[in-house]
Amino acid sequence: MTYENYHDLKVEVANKVAAVTLNRPEARNAINQRLIRELRTIWDDLADDMSVNAVLLTGAGDWFSVGGDVKAMSERPGGDVLEEGEVHDPMISRRLVNRLLELDKPIVSAINGDCVGLAATIALLCDISVMADDARIGDSHVNKVGLVAGDGGTVIWPLLIGVAKAKEFLMRGTLLKGKEAERIGLVGHVKPRSEVLPFARQIAQELADGPTWATRWTKLSVNQIVKERVNHLLEASMALEQVTFELADHKEATQAFKDKRKPCFGTA
Repeated sequence: MTYENYHDLKVEVANKVAAVTLNRPEARNAINQRLIRELRTIWDDLADDMSVNAVLLTGAGDWFSVGGDVKAMSERPGGDVLEEGEVHDPMISRRLVNRLLELDKPIVSAINGDCVGLAATIALLCDISVMADDARIGDSHVNKVGLVAGDGGTVIWPLLIGVAKAKEFLMRGTLLKGKEAERIGLVGHVKPRSEVLPFARQIAQELADGPTWATRWTKLSVNQIVKERVNHLLEASMALEQVTFELADHKEATQAFKDKRKPCFGTA
């Protein structure tokens, strides 16, 4: 299996572990349309790679990822044409979530730095998470860009920390440090930044060397709980998110980002 066609993902396979790195460090690993499409397809390629038994997911440089590329949003008002003539497809996120959950090989997320928005959803949907103690994690769809947290945040946050806390953190866009995220059950482990990747790799290697089918099928069994929530919630929340792309609050948020000022949201 070759991964040379990937541009914004770096994939390195060794000892049955595939290390997948979000690789746009110059943009703090912001997720643009090309990267989200690569994140949609990488899980199928990893599923077909017989040399891989486990996956390690992390970010290049000092960030895991700032999430959606707000700069790109601000430069494309309305979100109609995205890049190279592509039309915005709101179902890409659904395909990404489903394919990530359906990959039978275990995935360990190494949250080496700040992890926001869609990136937080991806990291939390992984099977085991290791987070730097000084990193921050949160979903800022609502308070930063005026969008519904529709690409999976409404699915995974309530499952991990309960409905009440999830609603508050999603609506307020709260960014949690590693120790607090671990305390409330949002992430599995917290380590000093320098230890995050080695510890996550150690777990991934343990899983890769373990009983293959028992590990894979245990993951798929538990993920039925998550997929049930996806089937109930994701399509509706994504549709609502798509509507908010067209509202004044989102346009104001992206313009404020471009102007480097605090957004001034209107009334309902």
